[in-house]
Amino acid sequence: MRIGVLGTGNMAQALATHWVRAGHEVLVGGRDAGKARLLAARMGDGTRYGDPGEAAGFGEVVLAALPYGAGAEVVGAVRDRLEGRVLIDCSNPVGPGFRLLTDGGPSAAVRLARAAPGARVVKAFNLCHEDVWRMTPPVFDGRPLAVPLCGDDASALAHVEGLVRDIGCAPVAGGGLDRAGLLEATAALFIGLWVGEGADVQAIAPPLAFAAGPQR
Repeated sequence: MRIGVLGTGNMAQALATHWVRAGHEVLVGGRDAGKARLLAARMGDGTRYGDPGEAAGFGEVVLAALPYGAGAEVVGAVRDRLEGRVLIDCSNPVGPGFRLLTDGGPSAAVRLARAAPGARVVKAFNLCHEDVWRMTPPVFDGRPLAVPLCGDDASALAHVEGLVRDIGCAPVAGGGLDRAGLLEATAALFIGLWVGEGADVQAIAPPLAFAAGPQR
């Protein structure tokens, strides 16, 4: 599969490196050509580089590994090249005090969808730090990491499910794109608890067998 990457930061490197290793063709697109070239060289195996427009036009799937504040702007500038493409949003609109920057408005994923209305947007990969995505694979206590996905297009979701499995993780259906804001709010809550309180977030939820109430 051809994968375009919008962005040259840590999330771009962590996720796309797995896909290069899995045999996908990757083109890194950055507004800074030097950073795009260096990241492509680090990934190796023929990874290409170019500008955001080239990345958008190259990929059957395009990863938007962009900060919340820049995502809609960058995507909007290449919207024509994203027509019909699967567009993955992994951003977290979390600000000072672990506050959700969308503030009751559209989610970051919905804002990308509005910026590029011809793209098929899927929200994914936003619940973990980039160092988790650098693990090969992200498995904890023998259990692969679960990755919730939100999107409205069945074919787009199937593409992203495959990319989740390429990382060694398990895809989980999270509902339509209208639920992407719940994933973003979950990230804000988790980050606040992890970083602000040093809490074990995994301890919040009971085992699945008890999720619907005590077993009798």
